Amino acid sequence: MVNKSYHTISEDIARPIEGRASRAWWIAFGITLLATLWGVWAIWVTLRDGIGAWGLNKSVGWAWDITNFVWWIGIGHAGTLISAVLLLFRQQWRVAINRSAEAMTIFAVLQASIFPILHLGRPWLLHFNFPIPNQYGSLWDNFNSPLLWDVFAIATYFSVSLVFWWVGLLPDFAMLRDHALKPFQKKIYSLLSFGWSGRAKDWQRMEETMLLLAGIATPLVISVHTIVSFDFATSVLSGWHTTIFPPYFVAGAIFSGFAMVSLLLIILRKVCKLEAYITLKHIELMNTVMLVAGSIVAVAYLTEFFMAMRSHSEFEQYVFHNRATGAYAWAFWTMIICNIVLPQLLWFKKLRRSITFSVGVALVVCVGMWFERFVIIVTSLHRGYLPSSWTMFSPTWVDIGIFVGTLGFFFLLFLLYARSFPMIAQAEVKGVSGQVSGNRCQGTDVSRQESLNSYLLTLTSPEELLDKIKELKSEGKEIQEVYTPFYVYGLDETLGLKRTRLGKATFLYGLIGLFFGCWLTYFTMIKDWPMDIGGKPNATFWQNLPAFVPVIFELVVYFAAHLLVISFFIRSRLYPFKKAENPIKRSSDDKFVIQVRDNN
Repeated sequence: MVNKSYHTISEDIARPIEGRASRAWWIAFGITLLATLWGVWAIWVTLRDGIGAWGLNKSVGWAWDITNFVWWIGIGHAGTLISAVLLLFRQQWRVAINRSAEAMTIFAVLQASIFPILHLGRPWLLHFNFPIPNQYGSLWDNFNSPLLWDVFAIATYFSVSLVFWWVGLLPDFAMLRDHALKPFQKKIYSLLSFGWSGRAKDWQRMEETMLLLAGIATPLVISVHTIVSFDFATSVLSGWHTTIFPPYFVAGAIFSGFAMVSLLLIILRKVCKLEAYITLKHIELMNTVMLVAGSIVAVAYLTEFFMAMRSHSEFEQYVFHNRATGAYAWAFWTMIICNIVLPQLLWFKKLRRSITFSVGVALVVCVGMWFERFVIIVTSLHRGYLPSSWTMFSPTWVDIGIFVGTLGFFFLLFLLYARSFPMIAQAEVKGVSGQVSGNRCQGTDVSRQESLNSYLLTLTSPEELLDKIKELKSEGKEIQEVYTPFYVYGLDETLGLKRTRLGKATFLYGLIGLFFGCWLTYFTMIKDWPMDIGGKPNATFWQNLPAFVPVIFELVVYFAAHLLVISFFIRSRLYPFKKAENPIKRSSDDKFVIQVRDNN
């Protein structure tokens, strides 16, 4: 809990945006820009020469690119987990780290999408992955393919994470809009804030919208890496064909995602002087989550090995023996040390609260989880059933350049984000902060608005606000509007606001997505273009329903989340270029305003 006044919190969060960039920021910007340019060069070579510029061969058709794809998707899991799951469990410690974690999710998914798009060979035909009419007549996607499930899962995850992040940013943009001194900044944040004014009814709708989005995003975040694991688990290849992959991949994603969040936030708290907000307690809790997730991953490793040994399949047993003793044994044991051995040191509280050790273990886990993906993919492919096809994989400079480029672009986006967007959810931090001198007991200011036939009461704390509203209602005064810098618990009941119908609407939106998903899969796969694939005829919808479930589920989530947000914007009358209606600018900062009808 932050023990500062509301205005001080606003000043602290606005400082990195409104101040000058430090020399360290410019050095980091230059390094990440150079890495990004290397990646751009490598992508250009790939587009010019094809994926033959990569190190792929006749046996290892998936290697460096898919390793990086799965790794980046895993990195992107922590943001939604922190925002959605911890919100549902009412964990207040999330408020200081959720905004940056959400941004990390969006940036990581952007990097992940680069690899499968390039792996198409003809990325300009990307639109063929979506079920849209085309010039080839009844040519539709194969909804039985896990690769197509990836398209729907990742597209839905990215778009839902984006709207979740943006809706939560509206009060922060409004604070920066009213706080900005430069005209250009004021115009930009006015545009981004959609005219947010902090009205009581808008806060009520936002709280319900965020809660509903959290409920929608929680199964979504689990589904994404589950579906990514199906790329491997649904095959018949030894080392891949296992039912443990879905929970194993989800735990690994949480493990690597929290490691990256921890690493970024430790750097941010030092560079941007946010130690009062991102405390040792936050770092300890993130390390605790990493310890739990890492322990689950360790159990998954042991279970995977045990099942292979008990399978009585010499091919399955050979894969695991080859991983530990073969040509890529160095990668396997690096994975074991980084993901199992070193993270177990987090059992010691002193190490969990050590900044230096936390940075080290976060880096180690990120490296270890990359090697885990490399081991799963490459060691299962380079030694197949046919010895004559055995081969080795080595990345080319183009492979390395694309990966380094995505790393550079990821950190470049984060540096720009730190200079342009609030890194901490100031409205949520204020909502859980302690009351200190400067926030309460400063009296009530009164100002009149003759044109509106009303007067304004300006207060300095939620307690004063609630007490004043009760007093005004007891006197028979008509309260026209209330403006607050954050959501005040108890304000809805005090004002007598009716509950919103967004929950019921979201349920209907989900049903629309369900019916659309069922119709889409039926029409394309059963009626218009039936296909027999791998001995699995598309005779009826019900026979193929298990393969259609991932796509139908993602469409349910997509429709429910996006139509919910659209409804929130429409009902709250929020849109780009709208002029803010709050009569006092500091009502987005530290003042609580009551607009009362003047009957005199």
